[in-house]
Amino acid sequence: MLTLQVLNFTMSIHEEVLSVARRLCGVRQSLTFTPAEIVAALPHLNERSVRTHVVSRCCVNAPGDHAHRWPYFRRQRRGVYEIQPEYRVPQNSDLLQVAEPSPAYELSAVVPRQAIHTVVFESEDQYVGECLEIAIVTQGASLDETVANLREALELYMSGEDPDVLGIAPNARLVVTLETSTGPL
Repeated sequence: MLTLQVLNFTMSIHEEVLSVARRLCGVRQSLTFTPAEIVAALPHLNERSVRTHVVSRCCVNAPGDHAHRWPYFRRQRRGVYEIQPEYRVPQNSDLLQVAEPSPAYELSAVVPRQAIHTVVFESEDQYVGECLEIAIVTQGASLDETVANLREALELYMSGEDPDVLGIAPNARLVVTLETSTGPL
């Protein structure tokens, strides 16, 4: 009896994120990209999962809240990330010679960010809130005050700016994640 084994060669999400970032940077001849560009290039994956991998799980200078990290990217500024030197595409690589990316990796249509992600954590007697995609950090005496300060800071940041240039939808949601310690176990 002949037994056939079917091998599934699907990439894990972190491998797909790195692959798309390398392809995007290779096509543009640049080392930087935004999370929105990676999300747009991976429409078959969950937007939040892709964004989490770019800004946290695959970023060497992100807050250390994940048990495992891949050191692919470094946050540069305002939602701009750079591929780390050891993960860049060599200049003579076939990835740079690709005339057009495959349909699954369409890079031309950048979908505006529908949510702005923030992390709030306790620091002594204050709560500190930091946006992950935009360079905004604020604090408050309570969680409610910190969220109000985040909203105000975002409004000030967005005033006079074109949301399309920033890659942010006009009615973007503010997603707040609270990090807290469980105390001694």
